Amino acid sequence: MKKAEIIIDKYFLTGSVDKRIYGSFIEHLRRAVYGGIYQEGLASSDEQGFRKDTLELVKELEVPIVRYPGGNFVSGFHWEDSVGPKALRPARTDLAWRVIETNQFGLNEFADWSKKAGSEMMMAVNLGTRGPEDAKNLLEYCNFEGGTYYSDLRKSHGYAKPHDIKLWCLGNEMDGKWQMGHKTAGEYGRIASETARMMKWLDPEIETVACGSSSLTMPTFGDWEYQVLDECYDEVDYLSLHQYYGNRSDDTADFLACSKGMDDFISGVVSICDAVKAKKHGGKNINLSFDEWNVWYHSNEQDKEIKAWDQAPHQLEDVYNFEDALLVGSMLITMLRHADRVKVACLAQLVNVIAPIMTSDTGAWRQTIFYPYMHASVYGKGTVLMTQIKAPVYESRTYGTVSTLDCVCIWDEEAEAVTIFAVNKDLEDDAEVSCDFRQFEGYQVEEHIVLTHNDMKAVNTEAAPDTVSPIHSEASKLENGIFSTVFGKHSWNVVRLVKKHETVK
Repeated sequence: MKKAEIIIDKYFLTGSVDKRIYGSFIEHLRRAVYGGIYQEGLASSDEQGFRKDTLELVKELEVPIVRYPGGNFVSGFHWEDSVGPKALRPARTDLAWRVIETNQFGLNEFADWSKKAGSEMMMAVNLGTRGPEDAKNLLEYCNFEGGTYYSDLRKSHGYAKPHDIKLWCLGNEMDGKWQMGHKTAGEYGRIASETARMMKWLDPEIETVACGSSSLTMPTFGDWEYQVLDECYDEVDYLSLHQYYGNRSDDTADFLACSKGMDDFISGVVSICDAVKAKKHGGKNINLSFDEWNVWYHSNEQDKEIKAWDQAPHQLEDVYNFEDALLVGSMLITMLRHADRVKVACLAQLVNVIAPIMTSDTGAWRQTIFYPYMHASVYGKGTVLMTQIKAPVYESRTYGTVSTLDCVCIWDEEAEAVTIFAVNKDLEDDAEVSCDFRQFEGYQVEEHIVLTHNDMKAVNTEAAPDTVSPIHSEASKLENGIFSTVFGKHSWNVVRLVKKHETVK
């Protein structure tokens, strides 16, 4: 058995966890909306057509915020099409995904669904085929109290109170040639600046997210970020990052090392943000919104066969296996280790489309990636401790030297609890792990949750929904201030330690 050590100090802090780092994403994309969160006429749907089985699983995830309505879809979206009486809403061609959008589920339905799900709304505006004026009008419809054309229009649609949306994405992946109305960095930076300026004139309490590169592999990455921020630094609050990973070469060790690439990505973008800050003698930090991230590759080949101009066909429906769950856990750990600057993140997406939740006409079930996402969202509250790891390493084909142990510790001072999230990436050996916990006097091990499976390709299905599911371990102990445990080979681990108070008699 290999040995490893976790080193923490309660006074060495990375940053507080913004709950929005556990956000998700719903796009008008195939079965994410229609058949995912909304399906009229289904026995499991409520009076508004919202699937109750999906809602229950979303509540289990404790999703704090959901980005909507895209994604690529938003760059051709006329929000006016999606409000008012359903019978009067026009069906439109969606060039992003080559489908017919019926607009039977729209802005106000999403607001209602979000309330039922216990989530805030993160709204994206169309800066592809539209511009600042339309974005301002949408904000007025959503957030203005009343007495103006668009706020009164909302009231006439049955919504007397504003939706009060606080976080707004200024377009989506505007550097990509697949994007409707795609722009150069200078063009986008200017329109983002003017859009944010107008929107904040109307509602000074909102925050805005400028589009970073569509991925780390874009040829304009880095230069795009710098030019965009050079134009809109004073008007925006966050810069977006998007990144997906896959195991196309069937090299599990290299696949699990992708989180190191994600770490480098975040560090690089932070450096660019701070370079622009220095140039402008800025008084604020631009923080990061990692508002698209996940594993995505399983469905790529089958999606090439999809017929165009259908309504809500099956597409991007990755069936996730156990090794995908391990990487998702490592990606969550990576973002938490950057909690000082990564304040918002959205697992893309929430239901059916590259998602932790899958549905059919007869039910909904948890994919393998559901569990690390749920554990992080439920237990990852508080302040991230600067977590150092001493562990064996291995050589990955793409990312070089990688630690076998991925780990982050979070201290919830108010609840008097410390949570350890850890992935043992070693495919052959368990890890015997220790940590000096003497600064946390009176703490005891509350529970140790493990997600593991002998088959790295094991999946959950509707017929076998619990093939990959968490179990409890008795391996974790805290004696004389020293924490010790065993993290089994290829496993996701959640260890919760809670302070115990003596009962006064």
